[in-house]
Amino acid sequence: MSRILLLGAGRSASSLLHYLLLHAATEGWQLTVADVNPAHLTTTLAAHTEYARAVAFDIQQEAQLHELVGQADIVISMLPALFHLPVAKACVQYGRHLVTASYVSAEIRELDAQAKAADILILMECGLDPGLDHMSAMRALHDIRARGGQLTAFRSYCGGLLAPDSEGNNPWRYKFTWNPRNVVLAGQSTAKYLENGHLRFIPYQQLFARTTPITVAGYGEFDGYANRDSLSYRAPYGLDDIPTMLRGTLRRAGYCAAWQAFVRLGLTDDSVHLGNAADMTWAALVESFLPAPSGSKEPLAARTAEYLGLAPEGPEMQRLIWLDVFTERPVGLADATPAQLLERLLTEKWQLQDGDHDMIVMQHTLDYTLAGVPHRWESSLVVLGDDATHTAMAKTVGLPVAMAVRRLAAGLVTQRGVLIPTEPSLYEPILNELAADYGIRFEEHEVSLQPGVPA
Repeated sequence: MSRILLLGAGRSASSLLHYLLLHAATEGWQLTVADVNPAHLTTTLAAHTEYARAVAFDIQQEAQLHELVGQADIVISMLPALFHLPVAKACVQYGRHLVTASYVSAEIRELDAQAKAADILILMECGLDPGLDHMSAMRALHDIRARGGQLTAFRSYCGGLLAPDSEGNNPWRYKFTWNPRNVVLAGQSTAKYLENGHLRFIPYQQLFARTTPITVAGYGEFDGYANRDSLSYRAPYGLDDIPTMLRGTLRRAGYCAAWQAFVRLGLTDDSVHLGNAADMTWAALVESFLPAPSGSKEPLAARTAEYLGLAPEGPEMQRLIWLDVFTERPVGLADATPAQLLERLLTEKWQLQDGDHDMIVMQHTLDYTLAGVPHRWESSLVVLGDDATHTAMAKTVGLPVAMAVRRLAAGLVTQRGVLIPTEPSLYEPILNELAADYGIRFEEHEVSLQPGVPA
């Protein structure tokens, strides 16, 4: 019998929890779901009380964390990323395996030797992005290398978006399927990547203005922008000498240009509290970020467009107007940062409704030479959500984590230390199960880039 502890059961954990409950009886698991508000789990767990229970959990209560970890064999953390470190330290202390979907931090990476000494695996970046991006990319890389190919360029993009049938009259063609705060603060560090052997840096102030158009067959046009530090994946992917390396995020075409307006206005700043009243209006807030009007009687939207160098009737301004940022709508939060106020507004305007479906889009492009001939491998994944609870985001984040846990509980994973799923023994079973049981598979094709030479 394996005792599995799930820390955090929010929106992104719905498919993960469903998978664990589906297999708990046959696999002999005892499942504890620890959440800050376990009441919402009552209906979900009602038919599974013999092997599943919910408990109230506060990550700030260190003694409770240690008690729960000590009673488990495998811990899954779906908590916000900043809380993974104390969980990981507790897992090392008690010799418990840990699986998460989040990025490996430098602090957790330093636990590698201790995790090996404790004979445990800390498997991270096992969700969507990071996660399925690693798995699918490494499968392609192994195939190309096995045939003698030499990689010359690696580009990978992923985005959590709205399915076409749910975009409606929303000009942003976007709603939240993940942590709203992470969306508002996205990109607030200099992006780094390689292009034809040259380092490229994009500061946050320019990030959403320097995008790449991406086309996905059957789903249209997207904006791709560089994501964090692409260079950090050269070593894990075995691409230390590759001339071009870029990982990025996808949004619908036009989104980034409008978001750049928020960046330029200062409305994504999370460093300064404004001391504002909760009944301050959005019009007054935007006004406060503009130069003094100098007696101008132009409407606020027109002055904003002029300040930003945008066409008053253009698509960027239409997206801002749709969000009510030039109206008397109260900001609703006192003494907040601009980013907090923007998050509050967008959480209302971009909330998934019951009938909405989200969509995950991922695309890899790998250029390589084989026998002197240049080739390109393209791999695309599109996943649609079932509803506002069982979203595409929840599926693609939670299912790979759950599948890794199932194999770990069965003793089929022998690796130890702090790892991400870049080894075939880790990613192949997950990719195969996703395709066979859930229809989540990558569409791949190869072309020769040399005219007259077949792939």
